[in-house]
Amino acid sequence: MTQFTSVRATPSAESRLIAGVCAAHMMSHYYLLMLAPLLAFVRVDFNVSYTELALALTVFNVVSGVLQTPVGFLVDRIGARLVLIVGLALSSAAFAIAGLFNSYWVFIAMYGVAGLGNTTYHPADYSLLSQHSPPERLGHIFAFHTFAGMLGSAIAPVTLLAMQSYFGWRGAYVGAAIFGFIVLAVLLALPEPVAEQRRAGRSGKSAPSAAVGWQLLLSPAILLNLAFFVLTSLMGNGLNTYLVVALGALHGTPSAIANIALTSLLAMNAIGVLAGGALAARIRQHALIAASGLTIAGLVTALIGLLDLPSAALIGLTGLSGFSVGATYPSRDMLVRAVTPPGAFGTVFGFVSTGFNIGASIAPIVYGMLMDHGEPRGIFFLSAAVSLVCVSTVTLGLSRRQGG
Repeated sequence: MTQFTSVRATPSAESRLIAGVCAAHMMSHYYLLMLAPLLAFVRVDFNVSYTELALALTVFNVVSGVLQTPVGFLVDRIGARLVLIVGLALSSAAFAIAGLFNSYWVFIAMYGVAGLGNTTYHPADYSLLSQHSPPERLGHIFAFHTFAGMLGSAIAPVTLLAMQSYFGWRGAYVGAAIFGFIVLAVLLALPEPVAEQRRAGRSGKSAPSAAVGWQLLLSPAILLNLAFFVLTSLMGNGLNTYLVVALGALHGTPSAIANIALTSLLAMNAIGVLAGGALAARIRQHALIAASGLTIAGLVTALIGLLDLPSAALIGLTGLSGFSVGATYPSRDMLVRAVTPPGAFGTVFGFVSTGFNIGASIAPIVYGMLMDHGEPRGIFFLSAAVSLVCVSTVTLGLSRRQGG
């Protein structure tokens, strides 16, 4: 009877842990969107320019990009759960302080602290999910994790603006911090996974040394993973940001229709993630799934740039492009896991997910230059080319070690 109870209890504990990790990932994306809907209110209150206020985001991304890999090493040394808890606490406290103190420089400094908190989510999340999820469900679970982040981004603008309307932007920041502390309380209430207890008992001796860790990170397979993340981030950020203005400049697409097309792309991207999770759970050829999705997305995006399509066709094709890319994300995560040795999940995922920051930093400049030089068609052709180049990162090396 004891054995039966133990076996039955384990899936329940795993489910609670997975739900807690996904909730933390939702908050991380929620916090990424904090400033965007409140930008005008914060700027007027501090009486600064948009450029001066943008310094907050620059500080956030620089801190996050530079420190995420070292935090990945830390995850494998002391345990992912503790690092995740500290990261969420830092993020939530930073945004609470940013809202409570009437100082521009405190605001900027707290975005630096929040950037440090942001370094913990990907290495800690993927380490916990990789170690404590049933292998046969891992594709689904990676999809839920990614979808939770998208959900955080989706609910941020409406909830922040609602809180702003009642309590001002400062109240919105404090309210968002309270949401984070609620999720933190859930994480603290979860029992520590057995593997994390054993890791603490071994004082991190099973984790790779820094020298071995960097040798692993600079191996061709891991660098190709990094390139995969950089390229998909570059393509996604560029197309999402400039789709509406590019369609207007290229085809004279009305703003209302172009915005519906963008909504279609984003909504189908999220649906594609869930579909991709189901696909990754059933089909072990993760490289094939990733390459196929990116190829379809690239061809469809090029077609949008070539042809002046009817509204329905345009909305349908942007949705297909978003769906195709979203469907690759769970397989992408499975491919990273496949080339990661045990005990190094935090290190590797922390390193490759810096590609998000790199791509997001490059995209506005490169795509903005195309628009400034009167080349809106280039927005679509560049996205298509990046998508197809990204396929090569799969065919050249990511497919060498699949499964898991």
